[in-house]
Amino acid sequence: MSMYDKNISEEKKQSLEFAEAARETQWFHPSFALQLFHGKVDWNLIFPFPQQSEEEKHKGDEYVKKLEKFLRENLDPNEVDKTGIIPDHVMKGLGELKAFAMKIYEKDGGLGLSQVNYNRAMHLVSSFCGSTAVLLSAHQSIGVPQPLKLFGTDEQKKKYFPMFAKGVVSAFALTEPEAGSDPRNMSTTATPVDGGENFLINGEKLWCTNGLIAGVIVVMAVTPAKIVKGKEIKQITAFIVEMDTPGIEKVHRCQFMGLHGIQNGVIRFKNVKVPRQNIILGEGEGLKLALMTLNTGRLTLPAASTGIAKWCLHVCREWSTKRVQWGARIGEHEAVALKLGYIASHTFAMDAMTWLTSFMADDKKKDIRLEAAIAKYFCTYHSWIIVDETLQIRGGQGYENSESLRKRGMDYWPVERVLRDARINLIIEGTSDIMHLFIAREALDPHLSKIKPLLTGKTTLPQKLKAILAMGLYYGAWYPKMLLPSYSSYGDIDHRLQPYMAYVESASKRLARQVFYQMMKYQKKLEAKQGILNRLVDAGVELFAMATACAYADMLVKKEKGKENSVDLAVLFCQTARRRIEANLKSVCCNDDRQSLSVAKKVLAKEFEWMESEIIK
Repeated sequence: MSMYDKNISEEKKQSLEFAEAARETQWFHPSFALQLFHGKVDWNLIFPFPQQSEEEKHKGDEYVKKLEKFLRENLDPNEVDKTGIIPDHVMKGLGELKAFAMKIYEKDGGLGLSQVNYNRAMHLVSSFCGSTAVLLSAHQSIGVPQPLKLFGTDEQKKKYFPMFAKGVVSAFALTEPEAGSDPRNMSTTATPVDGGENFLINGEKLWCTNGLIAGVIVVMAVTPAKIVKGKEIKQITAFIVEMDTPGIEKVHRCQFMGLHGIQNGVIRFKNVKVPRQNIILGEGEGLKLALMTLNTGRLTLPAASTGIAKWCLHVCREWSTKRVQWGARIGEHEAVALKLGYIASHTFAMDAMTWLTSFMADDKKKDIRLEAAIAKYFCTYHSWIIVDETLQIRGGQGYENSESLRKRGMDYWPVERVLRDARINLIIEGTSDIMHLFIAREALDPHLSKIKPLLTGKTTLPQKLKAILAMGLYYGAWYPKMLLPSYSSYGDIDHRLQPYMAYVESASKRLARQVFYQMMKYQKKLEAKQGILNRLVDAGVELFAMATACAYADMLVKKEKGKENSVDLAVLFCQTARRRIEANLKSVCCNDDRQSLSVAKKVLAKEFEWMESEIIK
């Protein structure tokens, strides 16, 4: 069921229905983030903050140490940026380190790393070379290993896992020129032949990261439609395709603002024959596979973003201590000091969110679809601001490239390269705008499931009356609870954190009430009110970040010697997050959306074309 208005175009309606049919519709495990949007804070789901066992930590420590040594001795990220090539000896060495089989089981020749240890490795690589980080993450976060691990048959795993353990690279082919965030427009087809034993794939895929060097890829293609209740339903199916299969053409290598070393391109398929046994999950289940794979796959981006932010913190601290202007170190000037406070506190919150969601993925007893989306959105957004502020603190030397700085005998941190590389993180694996919509849809799910019978013309009058009665009973009990204050006991949690935990509880109820009000006010039209949805989502994201930061700080104070001052970081983050929450909740009702939309319509109608004068078009 989608939140669409009867007045929207039929094409958009069909796209929404198509996407809706692929999403997970049930919540089999608890979700801390989902409950936050509904006025309930279950601290037991995140307290105590999880930690690795000694054995797991040792395994991660050893691998990260080996990976760091190899990268330091063999890879020059600035040379990769300049030449656009990750050298063959580096690719070979990564293969020997089984960096392309980090999460593949040991019995299949892989390292068998947990999500936490895998993210520790990606966190490290991302702080050093963005292109290499994308090479590794595109391969095993969304490439063949992850969907195969989740949904592959024993035969598929037996065939392909050992290949990755030997260094074979994989990729994921979903996007097309006319099918980005709207997969209903996908035109690549897979036509059954030989009595259905094989399929012929025809079409073209765009922005296929690793596709130009991959040995095997996942290809999403349209298979014959199914008729459900007299209605034709488009089917998208996921196929494992070996890149040496006849009919595959590597048409173009794409060039980007950053990440110059990634092998991303356009791949054309012409009568590429693939056996039926290469289907993953099932015929027509491709989009569902993509969405479920991304739940875990997205967790690489928080780890990568946090690695980048920590590198920026290091650069800013070093430079702000060393650089003297107007008789004082620049870090002592208030304008720069405030930036340092933001960078340190928000890097801490990103760190907390990265490891909590990684542990949740390993735990497998919590539904992380919301948590993964929130972590991806929050960490990529703030890492971009942190990189931008780092360049600002470095000034002209931040804008100058590292090779030029080195030749002048200056500190040659490659801030401008990192800024170019980091920008893509707000786009890949779900843009920030798509994340807003995804989080909103999942957060509203409990309300929508109750109101659904009232929003469809297929419901009979008795069914509607029954639904109204059920809603009255539920909300009659639920709503008064949202008005009552919370009286939680926080036990031995640091007293400096407790006021912010109390705020999370009270603000969660306010958020839940506001979500309910907007649902009742707009009903089917709420889907189009993206400004309102974005503010509600942002408030929930900040609450999740506050809760996570408190849990993380509490653990560090008690368990990690020398990190007792982590509470200072948590407190500063919570104070700034609280101000953003208040602003978001206030602006749900008090905003300039109407005026902005009016101006936007006039822009599209060329009414302000005079503003484009005296420029070279």
